[in-house]
Amino acid sequence: MTMPRTLMAALLSLFGWATAGDLKEGVKAPLFEARDQHGALIRLADFREKSIVVLYFYPKDDTPGCTAQACSLRDGYGALKAADAVVLGVSADDQDSHESFAKKFSLPFSLLVDTDRAIITAYGVKMPLLGMAKRVTFIIDRQGVIRRILREIDTRKHDQQVLEVLKTLEPLGPPSSPKG
Repeated sequence: MTMPRTLMAALLSLFGWATAGDLKEGVKAPLFEARDQHGALIRLADFREKSIVVLYFYPKDDTPGCTAQACSLRDGYGALKAADAVVLGVSADDQDSHESFAKKFSLPFSLLVDTDRAIITAYGVKMPLLGMAKRVTFIIDRQGVIRRILREIDTRKHDQQVLEVLKTLEPLGPPSSPKG
């Protein structure tokens, strides 16, 4: 079901979720759902109370900078996963492009299809005129709060940049279980 953006923004605001105009560290991340390169439906809400989300936006599949960034996250994927983080990439490319890109470079994480640029717009990372995503990474905690926004990306060492941020977040261990 598709909802007009103004209605969605009003609903998000009503429930305390951030919209593109007020995204900053410490606010709730805009909710989204999208298909990945395999056709699986991925929802931000599905990770709540379970995992930290590394939501990285990039301009275009299979270009030099975007490939370096994706391969860096691929190479550091084991350490990111050990830090209880899930990696999700987002660009305006279609499913076929994402599938080819992920296969070519053995990417172990989901690349979300955002051809209508709904997620790119919600997170305020849309390049003017071009409509592609700017290279920005959001670290979202288990409660759905944006804990860090990385705008200065070193594409070849992005995994290390993200790991440094994850080390500063508390707590990094598994969610605490209720006492019974």
